[in-house]
Amino acid sequence: MNMEPEVQAERIQRFWEGARGKIGFGAASSIVGLGWADAIAPEAWAFGHEGDTELADELLGLVLSGIKTGTASLKWEYADEPLPKEGDLSIILDGAGEPRAIIRTTSVAVIPFAEVTAEHARAEGEGDRTLETWRADHEGFWRRGLPEGQEFSLDMPVVCERFELVYPKPGRD
Repeated sequence: MNMEPEVQAERIQRFWEGARGKIGFGAASSIVGLGWADAIAPEAWAFGHEGDTELADELLGLVLSGIKTGTASLKWEYADEPLPKEGDLSIILDGAGEPRAIIRTTSVAVIPFAEVTAEHARAEGEGDRTLETWRADHEGFWRRGLPEGQEFSLDMPVVCERFELVYPKPGRD
């Protein structure tokens, strides 16, 4: 993503302003006015490691097609940031940094790597959607990007997040 931060922030805000009425944030605000939380765009991010544009686009495609309804991250990646929580909205970026979708978190669980379920692996929508493939792929992915001072282990804390696509509506551009 080589986009200037100011340009990207403007595009994200414009995307949010265009989408928020379509996901139910517009009608009440026309009567009572916008609150700060309605006017400011949700957090925007891309799937995968920063700079891996191909993976970001691939995973976004799975979200837009309705196949990917889950994701996992290491709890350590959050450091001092709050974990996602049910009801959170996120703007999903493509590999070029363009806003393309909005998801709503439906559930969050922090569990050891070894306890991630086959159901969650299937919801992530990647590869053959089996737990075995999920474990192999995520172990390799995380080993390449573990925070300094951390080591891969079967009991490392994984944030398993489930979500729904709220914009664009499934089946629409």
